[in-house]
Amino acid sequence: MPRYFTEDHEWIEVDGDTGTVGITDYAQSQLGDITFVELPEAGSAVNKGDAPCVVDSVKAASDVYAPVSGTVTESNAALEGEPELVNNDAETGGWLFRLTLSDPAELDGLMDKAAYDEFVKGL
Repeated sequence: MPRYFTEDHEWIEVDGDTGTVGITDYAQSQLGDITFVELPEAGSAVNKGDAPCVVDSVKAASDVYAPVSGTVTESNAALEGEPELVNNDAETGGWLFRLTLSDPAELDGLMDKAAYDEFVKGL
């Protein structure tokens, strides 16, 4: 399944018309220990660039931006009792929410893994 990245350190993995969204390992390392995750509700419509999710850490609260537009189908319920999953497994088990893509062409503006790694090196 293809995975794309944003300059705001979100990732989206796409399977058909469904995208799974999370924050990158780099992002979680910058935030420090995650203490709470405010997740979007299923059925919520989001536009690319909206902030449907907030991650709270010991350092700061950080908005998570939607990398593409769509309708939220599911949030990661495991994070409600175990927000540290984002720290321990940011790019797999610590995913935040899933959505149905409304405009797959929006993926064209995102980075692949190699481009994202280069972007992070420049920070």
